[in-house]
Amino acid sequence: MQCSWKAVLLLALASIAIQYTAIRTFTAKSFHSCPIPNPVNCSLSQDTDAADRLCDESPTFAYNLSRKTHVLILATTRSGSSFVGQLFNQHFDVFYLFEPLYHVQYTLIPKLTQSKSTTDRRVMLGASRDLLRSLYDCDLYFLENYIKPQPVNHTTDRLFRRGASKALCSPPVCESLGAIDLHLEEGDCVKKCGTLNLTLATESCREHGHVAIKTVRVPEVSDLRALVEDPRLNLKVIQLVRDPRGILASRSETFRDTYRLWRIWDGTGRKPYNLDVTQLTTVCEDFWNSVSTGLNRPPWLKGKYMLVRYEDLARNPMKKTEEIYDFLGIPMDSNVERWIQNNTRGDRSSSKHKYGTVRNSAATAEKWRFRLSYEIVAFTQHACQQVLAQLGYKTAGSEEELKNLSISLVEERDFLPFS
Repeated sequence: MQCSWKAVLLLALASIAIQYTAIRTFTAKSFHSCPIPNPVNCSLSQDTDAADRLCDESPTFAYNLSRKTHVLILATTRSGSSFVGQLFNQHFDVFYLFEPLYHVQYTLIPKLTQSKSTTDRRVMLGASRDLLRSLYDCDLYFLENYIKPQPVNHTTDRLFRRGASKALCSPPVCESLGAIDLHLEEGDCVKKCGTLNLTLATESCREHGHVAIKTVRVPEVSDLRALVEDPRLNLKVIQLVRDPRGILASRSETFRDTYRLWRIWDGTGRKPYNLDVTQLTTVCEDFWNSVSTGLNRPPWLKGKYMLVRYEDLARNPMKKTEEIYDFLGIPMDSNVERWIQNNTRGDRSSSKHKYGTVRNSAATAEKWRFRLSYEIVAFTQHACQQVLAQLGYKTAGSEEELKNLSISLVEERDFLPFS
C-alpha cells in the first residue's frame, strides 16, 4: 500500500511526540511536588490517596522551597553570552551550566536549525522547559535522556562544553586536580578530569547556593513563563541583547560556512540573490518580541526580569555586573571581580579560540563597524529598524559616520529591572 507524503509527515510528527512523551513519563518522578507549596497539602486529612502519594513521592519538595536564586541567561548566538556566563561561573556559590539545551536540540530534533516548523518549536520548548526545571532542582540525571550514547553508570564523556563549567572541573566532581590546576583552560579540564560522573555533579549542584544556566536556544522570554511563574524555582531571567549589526559581523567571522553568502556580499559588494536574510531577521524579530514583553512589565515578570545590553556591559563591566548581582540579590564575591579585571583588558591575541572570553571588552563591542561593509550595515539597519530604535542603537547615515570613532552608536539608556 502506498502512503501519501501527508501520511509520512504525520507519522514522523507522531514519532517525535511519542519519544518526548516517553521521556517525560519515565522521568516524571523528578517533578513530583505538592500542587501548592504549603505543608497543609500533605496533611492526612486529604480525601484522595493520589494527593497523599504525590506528597510522599516528593523528595525534592523541601529543596524546592529553599530560597536559592535560579538564574537563566537568555541570549542568542554571538551576543556575548559566554562572557556573561563567566560572571556567574566564577562565583564560588553558583553552580553554572553552559548550554545544556544543546542536547535537547540535537537529540530530539537533530535538524531543528534548518526547520522552521511550529511543531518542532513546540516540542523543543516543551522538552527544554522540563530539562531546565530538573536542572534547577539539581537533577542532572534527567540529562541522560538526551546524551548520546546513553551514559553508563551515570558517567559520560559527551556533555557539551563540560569544560566551560568551573563546578564540573573542580572537586568533588573532579578529584584529580591539584593546586596548580585551579584555573584550567576548557580543553585541559576534560583531559585531566576524564569522564563526568553525574552523581558527583548532582551532589556539587546541591552544595551550591544558586544555579545559573546560559542558553541561546530559547527564542523569547514568554517561552519561559511556566518556569518564571513556578513558585518553587525562584527563577530570574537576565535577557542579554546586542546590536544586530555586531551579531551579524561576529557570526560571519565565526560560522564562515553557514554565513558564506554574507561574506561574499561583504567582499564583492554584490548581494547574492539566494542570500538567507532570515539569519538576520529572525534575531531581530525574537529580540523585538521578547524585549517588548519585558518592557511592557506584565505581572508575571515582576522582580524576575532584567534587560542587559552587551555594549553597556563591555564599556563598564564592573559597574554593570554589580547591578546584575544587586538585581539577583546575590552578593558579588572577589572571584568575579578578579575575573573581570583580568579578562576585559586583553588584546586580540589574548583569546585562544573563537569562543574565548579574554578580550578588550570595550573595543570588541563595536569592532563590527570595521568588519562590515556599509552596504550590509545599511541593509541591516533597514531590516531591523524597529528593534534598533527599541534598544537605543543609533543608525549610521554614511560610511564616514559609521567609522568615526568619536561617534557612539549606542544611546544612553537605563533599562531598570522590573521590580
